[in-house]
Amino acid sequence: MFMVILAVIGGILTTLSMIINSSLGKRIGVFQATLVNYFVGLVTTSIVVIFIGNKMQLSLNDFSKMPFYIFLGGVVGVSVVYSSNRIVPKIPVVYSTLLFFIGQIVAGIIIDYILLKTVSTNKIIGAIIITIGILYNSRVDKKITSKQ
Repeated sequence: MFMVILAVIGGILTTLSMIINSSLGKRIGVFQATLVNYFVGLVTTSIVVIFIGNKMQLSLNDFSKMPFYIFLGGVVGVSVVYSSNRIVPKIPVVYSTLLFFIGQIVAGIIIDYILLKTVSTNKIIGAIIITIGILYNSRVDKKITSKQ
C-alpha cells in the first residue's frame, strides 16, 4: 500500500513540476528553465548526499563497470523537462498530463514486449480507451469554447 501511495505522490509531484517549470520557462526561456531546474536539482541532491554522509559508497571503479546507456537517464530527464516546458503553456495541464501518461503507457507496453516478450491485451485496450477519452473530451471542450 505504501508503494501505491508513493506512486500517487510521484504523479502529483510530476504534474506540479510540469506547471512550475513551464511557468519558469515562460519567464526566462525554455532552455534556461531546464538548466535552472537541473542546477537546483544538483544542489538539492548534493545537500541530501552531504546529510547522508558515508552511507553512500560509490567509486569511480563502480562507474567504469556500468554500460554507457545507464547514464542516458539524465539525457532523457532533460528531454522530459524541456518538452513539458514547451507543451504545458500551450495545452491545458490536464491534457498535457494525460498525453504524457499515454506516452508512458505506450512506452511501458513496448518495454514489456522487448524485455518480457509478452504484450498484455488489457493494457493495449486501456491505452486505446484513455486515448479515445482524451480525444472525445478535447472535442467537447472545443465545442464549449467556440460557443462562448
